[in-house]
Amino acid sequence: MRRLATAVSFSLVLSAGAAFAQAPAAKNMVGTWKLDTAKSKYSPGPTPKSQVAVLEPVDGGMKVVSDRVEADGKKVHFEWTAKFDGKDYAVTGDPARDAVSVKKIDDYTLDITNKKGGKTTTTIHAVYAKDGKSRVETVTGTDAQGRKIENVTQWTK
Repeated sequence: MRRLATAVSFSLVLSAGAAFAQAPAAKNMVGTWKLDTAKSKYSPGPTPKSQVAVLEPVDGGMKVVSDRVEADGKKVHFEWTAKFDGKDYAVTGDPARDAVSVKKIDDYTLDITNKKGGKTTTTIHAVYAKDGKSRVETVTGTDAQGRKIENVTQWTK
């Protein structure tokens, strides 16, 4: 009987995880987000002049369309659409990455892995406020020059 209860509990946990992976982005995640450069920390830097990202729910995941103005004034427009299944999806327009995979931890947390040429470059741990008005992203990894990245970015709607 104990084995049956354990097996049933394990099956329920797996089912719940699969349901989370298939649910679209939560309401607190979607919308137009603006990078708060004054409250963000970029190491090694430099901090972009600005960035705006529009996040939309899609079946089992999210779509991101973003426009960034780099510190030197160069404009970067990139887009990606990914399911929350941890598989790689194409990124267009971002020179630092060509693929992204996303795992939804819960309705307030995403883990995002960025890749270039099949190699992981950075990971993002994104935590959304319950009121849906702010998020914090912790970015770690290595840039194209091999420097260690440790960014903490603040975003607001």
